[in-house]
Amino acid sequence: MAHRVFISFKTEDKSYKRYIQNNLGVDMIDKSLNEAIDSEDEDYIMRKIREDYLSDSTVTIFLIGTHSSEDEGAEEQKFIKRELQASLYDGKSNSRNGILGIVLPHMYDEIFKGSYVCSKCGKNHNHVSINDSTVIKEFSCNYYIKPLTEDKCSWSEEDRYCVLVKWDDFKIDSDSAEKFIDQAFDKRKEPVAEKVKVYPK
Repeated sequence: MAHRVFISFKTEDKSYKRYIQNNLGVDMIDKSLNEAIDSEDEDYIMRKIREDYLSDSTVTIFLIGTHSSEDEGAEEQKFIKRELQASLYDGKSNSRNGILGIVLPHMYDEIFKGSYVCSKCGKNHNHVSINDSTVIKEFSCNYYIKPLTEDKCSWSEEDRYCVLVKWDDFKIDSDSAEKFIDQAFDKRKEPVAEKVKVYPK
């Protein structure tokens, strides 16, 4: 089943957005937030972004490039932060979107750090560096949802709201792209959706 997609991206990564639009058959909304909404009312701001930009989308793709991190500063990231907040917001007239983070090739080494032996369980875990130096908090806090239960030493898919994929795995063909979009869409109805943080600190 095809889902309507909104893409949140930094200008530097526009070529990847164009590739999705032109080559993968994704049903997408071709808009991005580039003007602040003049209001102090958070509910109103979220509603306006959903109505004017996200429309009837059900999945938001977040392109993770070298300029997508929290460390870039709040002013620099204000538009992508608002786009993800509005995507995560579960309001009266809309339901939240699924979130699919696509790691762009130049970020692979920054994010995928190999595996390590866990001191608690003795097993190997993958080290995926999703934090303020790689992504905005709206993504990281909903990828590594805290806290873990006492019986767990690592996050499994059921502990994450956001879905993460490498660009090379996503762009194989339209079937591959749709598979990951479906995975993000399905998260909306899973128990972890109740733990989503719209405005992480």
